[in-house]
Amino acid sequence: MASYTINVNGKSHQVEADADTPLLWVLRDNLEMVGTKFGCGMAQCGACTVLVDGNAVRSCSLPISSATKGEVTTIEGLSEKGDHPLQKAWIAHDVPQCGYCQAGQIMNAASLLNKNPNPSDEEIASAMNGNICRCGTYLRIKAAIKTAAKDNS
Repeated sequence: MASYTINVNGKSHQVEADADTPLLWVLRDNLEMVGTKFGCGMAQCGACTVLVDGNAVRSCSLPISSATKGEVTTIEGLSEKGDHPLQKAWIAHDVPQCGYCQAGQIMNAASLLNKNPNPSDEEIASAMNGNICRCGTYLRIKAAIKTAAKDNS
């Protein structure tokens, strides 16, 4: 095992891990940040999405050895008080059913709004493509993103 310094949610952390250990498991097991979920383990579902330098990244496929170069933001770090415009919009639109995928959905939406503060329906659909919601709350997700974009402008 090697020692890595990783910046997560504005704080520097020293972790011991094998170079190929996915960031997801470092976050959950080493740092005890369990908001980021394991879904498929193959970067296909989006449940494990975090931000690295503001860009949506599937943490299940990003080795810790590649995650030391940027600032990682997890759902826990999106807002200290849980009052990020997306989090408030998620509540207002009653988006979650089971809730399992929602942290990844919110983080992917945050990446979209970082790059495009006023996305069209087509841009939302394109950006969110690949984030799977087994409960099928896609229409509420889109509505919440539109509300957050409006509230953030």
